[in-house]
Amino acid sequence: MISVICPIYNEEKYIAKCIDSILEQDYPKENMEVLFVDGMSTDKTREILGSYMKKYPFIKLLDNPNKFVPYAMNAGIKASKGEVVIRLDAHATYEKNYLSALSSGLEKYKADNIGSVCRTDVLHKTPKTLAIREVLSNKFGVGNSTFRTGIEGAQEVETVPYGCWRREVFDKYGYYDVRLVRNQDIELNKRIIRGGGKIVIIPDTFCTYLARETYQALANNNYGNGKWNILTVYYTKEMRSLSVRHFVPLIFVLSLIIPAIVGLFWLPAICVGLLSLFMYLLALGTVSTKLALGKGLNFVYLLAAFIALHLSYGWGSLVGILNLPFVKQDT
Repeated sequence: MISVICPIYNEEKYIAKCIDSILEQDYPKENMEVLFVDGMSTDKTREILGSYMKKYPFIKLLDNPNKFVPYAMNAGIKASKGEVVIRLDAHATYEKNYLSALSSGLEKYKADNIGSVCRTDVLHKTPKTLAIREVLSNKFGVGNSTFRTGIEGAQEVETVPYGCWRREVFDKYGYYDVRLVRNQDIELNKRIIRGGGKIVIIPDTFCTYLARETYQALANNNYGNGKWNILTVYYTKEMRSLSVRHFVPLIFVLSLIIPAIVGLFWLPAICVGLLSLFMYLLALGTVSTKLALGKGLNFVYLLAAFIALHLSYGWGSLVGILNLPFVKQDT
């Protein structure tokens, strides 16, 4: 028996595709339950979900008045009946063997948590959205994020997207940290590793994440990611809750801002900021040119997508630092 848990909130654009991919799974439907935990959606999400629930009794709806993902996951885990718990995301679709490959992989690889590569795609394919899709799969965009850039074989990693666990893992390592609006999966995986557990990513299957399709949505999402990097470390008191790559955009933004401020009093300091900007633009132009020529993508859209991603992420981290004096330790 497996329990699939999917936190949702205002997902009317994506939820049907997500559910359809779940229904196409090769795992026996009589041995699974699918729990959608809703943060009280105000769009047509619940209506769409209701139409599926009438046809498929193993699909169920739980309310999450606290709205945020950690509350949804904890409520779903506690309400679930399966021996194996798998987290899904409504912004994604899943290969037909996704549930079976992950659940069987737990025993095969002796893993405490197991996941797969998460490919990036977009619902509506235009020159702009294809550029955004590429940026979110490129190492210059997302760093050495293994589950985004791809793997050749099964390997131990520091985190995987979503996750698949035996339910006793939560008794051993604890549930999701409800203080974390973002990074809750990463923090849980880091906690498992610190406790001696094992996180494995496998090539046997994959999921496809449906990315945001405008620069504004891309920037808003990554601003939140950057901000919550700082707050995650603050709440957990663990730098090991995240990785070095999560702080590179912050370092870049600071390399521009600090020299500019110091330059008001000592003009040569501005040169440091200009050098940092020049090196970034050189790398940006080189990567974007290669992608434009090699994959037939729009050069300008690529530039804009990389810049929106990097600056919003770094700026979010800086705002997170500035907000620390006003943040309560417990929420």
